[in-house]
Amino acid sequence: MDTLTAAITLLLIMNPLGNLPIFISVLRHVDPKRRKKVLIRELLFALFFMLLFLYLGTSLLAWLGLRQEAVSIAGGIILFIIALRLIFPQPGGVLGLPAGDEPFIVPLAIPLISGPSLLAALLLLANNSPDRMFDWTLASVIAWAISATILMFSSFFLRALGQRGLNAIERLMGMILVMIAVQMFLDGIMAYMDKAGAVG
Repeated sequence: MDTLTAAITLLLIMNPLGNLPIFISVLRHVDPKRRKKVLIRELLFALFFMLLFLYLGTSLLAWLGLRQEAVSIAGGIILFIIALRLIFPQPGGVLGLPAGDEPFIVPLAIPLISGPSLLAALLLLANNSPDRMFDWTLASVIAWAISATILMFSSFFLRALGQRGLNAIERLMGMILVMIAVQMFLDGIMAYMDKAGAVG
Protein backbone atom coordinates (compact mmCIF):
# COMPACT_ATOMS: atom_id res chain seq x y z
CA MET A 1 0.00 0.00 0.00
CA ASP A 2 1.42 3.39 -1.00
CA THR A 3 1.01 6.61 0.96
CA LEU A 4 -1.86 7.96 -1.14
CA THR A 5 -3.83 4.72 -0.94
CA ALA A 6 -3.30 4.62 2.83
CA ALA A 7 -4.46 8.23 3.15
CA ILE A 8 -7.60 7.56 1.09
CA THR A 9 -8.37 4.43 3.12
CA LEU A 10 -7.96 6.31 6.41
CA LEU A 11 -10.10 9.16 5.08
CA LEU A 12 -12.89 6.77 4.12
CA ILE A 13 -12.76 5.20 7.57
CA MET A 14 -12.89 8.65 9.21
CA ASN A 15 -15.94 9.45 7.02
CA PRO A 16 -16.06 13.24 7.56
CA LEU A 17 -19.02 13.79 5.19
CA GLY A 18 -21.02 11.06 6.88
CA ASN A 19 -20.22 12.60 10.27
CA LEU A 20 -21.26 16.13 9.26
CA PRO A 21 -24.89 15.85 10.43
CA ILE A 22 -23.76 14.36 13.75
CA PHE A 23 -21.22 17.13 14.31
CA ILE A 24 -23.84 19.76 13.53
CA SER A 25 -26.26 18.09 15.95
CA VAL A 26 -23.73 17.77 18.79
CA LEU A 27 -22.49 21.36 18.40
CA ARG A 28 -25.95 22.87 17.92
CA HIS A 29 -26.35 23.90 21.57
CA VAL A 30 -22.78 25.10 21.99
CA ASP A 31 -22.29 28.87 22.09
CA PRO A 32 -21.74 29.94 18.45
CA LYS A 33 -18.63 31.86 19.53
CA ARG A 34 -17.22 28.65 21.02
CA ARG A 35 -18.07 26.20 18.23
CA LYS A 36 -14.97 26.69 16.11
CA LYS A 37 -12.67 26.56 19.16
CA VAL A 38 -14.35 23.37 20.39
CA LEU A 39 -14.07 21.77 16.97
CA ILE A 40 -10.37 22.67 16.64
CA ARG A 41 -9.70 21.25 20.11
CA GLU A 42 -11.47 17.99 19.30
CA LEU A 43 -9.64 17.68 15.97
CA LEU A 44 -6.27 18.10 17.71
CA PHE A 45 -7.23 15.46 20.28
CA ALA A 46 -8.13 13.10 17.44
CA LEU A 47 -4.78 13.67 15.70
CA PHE A 48 -2.95 13.03 18.98
CA PHE A 49 -4.69 9.68 19.47
CA MET A 50 -4.08 8.72 15.84
CA LEU A 51 -0.33 9.31 16.10
CA LEU A 52 -0.21 7.71 19.55
CA PHE A 53 -1.68 4.46 18.21
CA LEU A 54 0.43 4.64 15.07
CA TYR A 55 3.73 4.81 16.95
CA LEU A 56 2.89 2.78 20.05
CA GLY A 57 0.54 0.30 18.41
CA THR A 58 2.98 -2.60 18.18
CA SER A 59 4.06 -2.17 21.81
CA LEU A 60 0.42 -1.93 22.85
CA LEU A 61 -0.38 -5.20 21.06
CA ALA A 62 2.53 -6.94 22.76
CA TRP A 63 1.60 -5.55 26.18
CA LEU A 64 -2.02 -6.71 25.82
CA GLY A 65 -0.98 -10.08 24.41
CA LEU A 66 -2.95 -9.52 21.21
CA ARG A 67 -2.09 -10.80 17.76
CA GLN A 68 -2.23 -8.69 14.65
CA GLU A 69 -4.88 -10.98 13.17
CA ALA A 70 -7.20 -10.30 16.13
CA VAL A 71 -6.95 -6.55 15.56
CA SER A 72 -7.68 -6.97 11.86
CA ILE A 73 -10.74 -9.16 12.48
CA ALA A 74 -12.05 -6.97 15.31
CA GLY A 75 -11.50 -3.81 13.27
CA GLY A 76 -13.32 -5.36 10.33
CA ILE A 77 -16.31 -6.31 12.49
CA ILE A 78 -16.54 -2.85 14.09
CA LEU A 79 -16.16 -1.14 10.72
CA PHE A 80 -18.85 -3.40 9.26
CA ILE A 81 -21.30 -2.42 12.00
CA ILE A 82 -20.55 1.28 11.47
CA ALA A 83 -20.96 0.87 7.71
CA LEU A 84 -24.37 -0.78 8.18
CA ARG A 85 -25.47 2.13 10.35
CA LEU A 86 -24.38 4.53 7.60
CA ILE A 87 -26.40 2.64 5.00
CA PHE A 88 -29.39 2.15 7.31
CA PRO A 89 -29.32 5.30 9.50
CA GLN A 90 -30.89 5.39 12.94
CA PRO A 91 -32.27 8.32 14.96
CA GLY A 92 -29.40 10.30 16.43
CA GLY A 93 -26.90 9.26 13.75
CA VAL A 94 -24.28 6.55 13.81
CA LEU A 95 -23.84 6.67 17.60
CA GLY A 96 -27.46 7.36 18.52
CA LEU A 97 -26.38 10.40 20.53
CA PRO A 98 -28.69 13.38 21.11
CA ALA A 99 -27.38 16.92 20.93
CA GLY A 100 -25.89 17.87 24.27
CA ASP A 101 -23.55 20.18 26.11
CA GLU A 102 -20.08 21.15 24.97
CA PRO A 103 -18.28 17.88 24.16
CA PHE A 104 -14.82 17.00 25.44
CA ILE A 105 -12.94 14.23 23.61
CA VAL A 106 -16.08 12.05 23.51
CA PRO A 107 -17.91 11.75 21.14
CA LEU A 108 -16.28 14.03 18.56
CA ALA A 109 -12.56 13.21 18.89
CA ILE A 110 -13.32 9.62 19.90
CA PRO A 111 -15.07 7.75 18.37
CA LEU A 112 -16.38 9.97 15.54
CA ILE A 113 -13.03 11.15 14.15
CA SER A 114 -10.57 8.71 15.67
CA GLY A 115 -12.71 5.62 16.08
CA PRO A 116 -11.79 2.01 16.85
CA SER A 117 -11.69 0.95 13.21
CA LEU A 118 -9.34 3.84 12.36
CA LEU A 119 -7.07 3.01 15.29
CA ALA A 120 -7.09 -0.66 14.25
CA ALA A 121 -6.10 0.36 10.71
CA LEU A 122 -3.22 2.46 12.07
CA LEU A 123 -2.06 -0.43 14.23
CA LEU A 124 -2.06 -2.70 11.19
CA LEU A 125 -0.11 -0.23 9.07
CA ALA A 126 2.55 0.17 11.75
CA ASN A 127 2.72 -3.56 12.45
CA ASN A 128 2.87 -4.64 8.80
CA SER A 129 5.52 -2.13 7.68
CA PRO A 130 7.32 -0.61 10.67
CA ASP A 131 10.06 0.66 8.34
CA ARG A 132 7.60 3.02 6.63
CA MET A 133 6.47 5.04 9.62
CA PHE A 134 7.10 8.34 7.83
CA ASP A 135 4.74 7.26 5.03
CA TRP A 136 2.05 6.24 7.52
CA THR A 137 2.48 9.49 9.46
CA LEU A 138 2.12 11.48 6.25
CA ALA A 139 -0.96 9.46 5.24
CA SER A 140 -2.51 10.01 8.69
CA VAL A 141 -1.89 13.76 8.62
CA ILE A 142 -3.28 14.05 5.06
CA ALA A 143 -6.45 12.15 5.97
CA TRP A 144 -6.82 14.16 9.17
CA ALA A 145 -6.26 17.49 7.38
CA ILE A 146 -8.91 16.72 4.74
CA SER A 147 -11.35 15.62 7.45
CA ALA A 148 -10.58 18.73 9.50
CA THR A 149 -11.16 20.99 6.48
CA ILE A 150 -14.52 19.36 5.71
CA LEU A 151 -15.67 19.53 9.33
CA MET A 152 -14.52 23.14 9.80
CA PHE A 153 -16.76 24.12 6.89
CA SER A 154 -19.66 21.93 7.97
CA SER A 155 -22.23 24.71 7.64
CA PHE A 156 -21.12 25.42 4.07
CA PHE A 157 -21.29 21.76 3.06
CA LEU A 158 -24.72 21.40 4.63
CA ARG A 159 -26.04 24.38 2.64
CA ALA A 160 -24.33 23.28 -0.60
CA LEU A 161 -25.29 19.61 -0.54
CA GLY A 162 -28.50 19.77 1.41
CA GLN A 163 -29.69 17.07 3.77
CA ARG A 164 -30.58 14.74 0.91
CA GLY A 165 -27.14 15.13 -0.66
CA LEU A 166 -25.42 14.38 2.63
CA ASN A 167 -27.64 11.34 3.15
CA ALA A 168 -26.73 10.04 -0.32
CA ILE A 169 -22.99 10.52 0.27
CA GLU A 170 -23.29 8.87 3.68
CA ARG A 171 -24.87 5.77 2.15
CA LEU A 172 -22.30 5.66 -0.65
CA MET A 173 -19.45 5.79 1.87
CA GLY A 174 -21.23 3.13 3.87
CA MET A 175 -21.16 0.81 0.87
CA ILE A 176 -17.45 1.43 0.35
CA LEU A 177 -16.75 0.84 4.04
CA VAL A 178 -18.62 -2.48 3.91
CA MET A 179 -16.17 -3.68 1.27
CA ILE A 180 -13.17 -2.42 3.25
CA ALA A 181 -14.52 -4.11 6.41
CA VAL A 182 -14.99 -7.44 4.66
CA GLN A 183 -11.46 -7.22 3.24
CA MET A 184 -10.01 -6.49 6.70
CA PHE A 185 -11.90 -9.44 8.13
CA LEU A 186 -10.76 -11.80 5.36
CA ASP A 187 -7.16 -10.58 5.63
CA GLY A 188 -7.18 -11.36 9.33
CA ILE A 189 -8.64 -14.84 8.77
CA MET A 190 -6.15 -15.64 5.99
CA ALA A 191 -3.19 -14.38 8.02
CA TYR A 192 -4.29 -16.48 11.00
CA MET A 193 -4.72 -19.57 8.85
CA ASP A 194 -1.32 -19.05 7.21
CA LYS A 195 0.42 -18.76 10.58
CA ALA A 196 -1.49 -21.70 12.01
CA GLY A 197 -0.53 -23.79 8.97
CA ALA A 198 3.10 -22.77 9.31
CA VAL A 199 3.13 -23.75 12.98
CA GLY A 200 1.35 -27.03 12.26
